[in-house]
Amino acid sequence: MIVVIPAYQPDEKLLNTVSGIKSRTGFPVVVVDDGSAEGSAPVFAELEKTQGVTVLHHEVNRGKGAAMKTAFEHIRDCGKYEKDDGIVTVDADGQHLVEDILRVCAAFSKEPNALVIGGREFKGKVPLRSRIGNAITRFVFALSTGVRVHDTQTGLRAFGVSLIDEMLAIGGDRYEYEINQLLSCTKKRIKIVEVPIETVYLNDNESSHFNVVRDSFRIYRSIFAFIGSSLFCWLLDYVLLLVLTGVFSRITGGAGFVLFGRTLEPKLPAIVIARTVSSTVNYFLNRDIVFASKAKGSLLRYALLVIVMLAVNYLLLCVLTGAGIPLSIAQIIAQIIIYPLNYVIQRRFVFNERS
Repeated sequence: MIVVIPAYQPDEKLLNTVSGIKSRTGFPVVVVDDGSAEGSAPVFAELEKTQGVTVLHHEVNRGKGAAMKTAFEHIRDCGKYEKDDGIVTVDADGQHLVEDILRVCAAFSKEPNALVIGGREFKGKVPLRSRIGNAITRFVFALSTGVRVHDTQTGLRAFGVSLIDEMLAIGGDRYEYEINQLLSCTKKRIKIVEVPIETVYLNDNESSHFNVVRDSFRIYRSIFAFIGSSLFCWLLDYVLLLVLTGVFSRITGGAGFVLFGRTLEPKLPAIVIARTVSSTVNYFLNRDIVFASKAKGSLLRYALLVIVMLAVNYLLLCVLTGAGIPLSIAQIIAQIIIYPLNYVIQRRFVFNERS
């Protein structure tokens, strides 16, 4: 295992962490100085004198994600390690106990193709902002991906050297990198294994450089990309449905269209046209922005999904309007029912590059 520690303005807690790792293991350690001030220079100087420790430096602060990528590039390019070796990332603030680091490494040895994470249980004295922040992120992550992860913001993670290129391709240079890593693994069907670890906060987590407003926005921006795309296209579909139903009702005098001897209600062609327009817009938004997918055949799979969802939507509208519910309300109810299924199918089959 290679230990990677991104560090910004560290103190003696980093030295204690490295010392604990070296005393218990023979793991090589790669520490990245992410543009720390002069006050932290003695810490890095001490580490550079420690056998088996490599210290890399950023001239300016570039963020936790960028620091980890620098370490990953070093591991890939130095030629010392094999693809079946493992990497474990550890925070520099002393929150990860050596016992927990070893526990995550042991789990990785059993699941070498997985991303193994150390999940804090958030028991005992936990700062309120950390407890609330993790609860919200956990809920939104599960809602968006269908995957349950108890601790989405843990920095204690292990994966194989063989996954370095995929980890380097993940967007985000700061705290959002870690949530993007989880999102990428769910999209690419890389198994996520969670190992319970101790919840350690020193001095109410005062050493954390996490900015609640700025960094939370970066994290949730990634998660809400799909929701935003869906809401925009749903609104487009909703408005077109109501407008076109009114137009076709006036054209036919409310009698509907006759096709092959059967009378079709005005809302059916309205649904078809509205869904065709909104689905086309939704496809390109999801392919290029939300999932950033290059999966072959995604357009055909998406078209088939649209046809199926259109049929389901029409049947739901018939049932709901038949029960006396206005069309404007019935369409909202129908979309609430359809949305979760639609998302899961798109993520797992339509835009999945390993479908």
